[in-house]
Amino acid sequence: MASIFSLFSQKNPEEEMRKAQALFEKLIASESDSRESRNLRMRMGLLCRAHLDKSFVTGAEQTSAWQELASVAIAKGNEKPPEPEPSLFQKIKAGENEVYVYLPEEYAHEAFFLGGRYQRAEIPALKAIETMQGLANQLCYYELKLAEPFQILQFLRDELAQSPDDEAASGMP
Repeated sequence: MASIFSLFSQKNPEEEMRKAQALFEKLIASESDSRESRNLRMRMGLLCRAHLDKSFVTGAEQTSAWQELASVAIAKGNEKPPEPEPSLFQKIKAGENEVYVYLPEEYAHEAFFLGGRYQRAEIPALKAIETMQGLANQLCYYELKLAEPFQILQFLRDELAQSPDDEAASGMP
């Protein structure tokens, strides 16, 4: 199997996205347990973690922007704009380069919509972390076949640890 980053040398975004999806699908379909295969799975896991984190943040940011636009539209008597849609691809910094990373719809959409729910205060930070960690665990164990799942939403965990008067006092997953 080629290096995980060698497949991303093109500058055409559509081609890069196609290659990112093909690499993900090839990696999860592989039955190999060689050292090289395990290393590729681990590197893909790190990229997927970044994708999930970024999808969560993007969901929160786009929900916030949509809420403002919707409020203005309602105040003017207009229809609300369409709600934001998640992407199966995220551009992630990997070393000196940025690469497109693909996640199947169920993961990318769930992370995006959880970010939106968190932004709208429908779920507290601890619930967002817990739910996102469950999503990451599923991805790690069942798709990437990793022995250990990666920890998701570290930035939110750190934020909670800094604010003892909030949810952090009750402990984090």
